[in-house]
Amino acid sequence: MFHFFRQPQMPTAREALPGRQLAMMVTNRHFVTGQPLLPPFPPGLELALFGLGCFWGAERRFWQQAGVWTTAVGYAAGFTPNPTYEEVCTGMTGHNEVVRVVFDPTAIGYEQLLKIFWESHDPTQGMRQGNDVGTQYRSGIYWYDEAQRQTAEASRDHFAAALSAAGRGAITTEVLPAPDFYYAEDYHQQYLAKNPRGYCGLGGCGVAYPD
Repeated sequence: MFHFFRQPQMPTAREALPGRQLAMMVTNRHFVTGQPLLPPFPPGLELALFGLGCFWGAERRFWQQAGVWTTAVGYAAGFTPNPTYEEVCTGMTGHNEVVRVVFDPTAIGYEQLLKIFWESHDPTQGMRQGNDVGTQYRSGIYWYDEAQRQTAEASRDHFAAALSAAGRGAITTEVLPAPDFYYAEDYHQQYLAKNPRGYCGLGGCGVAYPD
């Protein structure tokens, strides 16, 4: 018997769950770095926003980098305001699991963050990462200004050439203006630091980002 995998489909705005006005309450202190999770952030710091599969492992990849001031996980690029994790998992919010990175551009560049992004997951899988299947596991870069947009698109094309040379498929990563960021529940924040043996299905695709 043959089993065919069907990619999940994004809901329309009309189909999406209604959500709520009340924002998620989170502890305003990073479990690892001790820095605030909520703005305002110190002058000179910049934001980056990425979706690369399960946000537990994705967040850890970024908080471990020198020059990253703080990180937080949440939901973005969908329709439902202030969704819950359970709602996102239904596929009826349109949201992606994302990591917001607050970084010092004098210590780590946006290009370096993109290298980590590309090498930490498989950007060719559509609405999934490995065994994690759903619209919330899609690959996404969400830019905050024109410079980030240009850098993100150039990095996508650069990595696409490397993937093609390695015989891999086409990139499915969405590159979009940064949407509203909704914080995930408190227990999701820095989950793998709080639960060192917790699940992390994140893995690269075996292709290095070319220097």
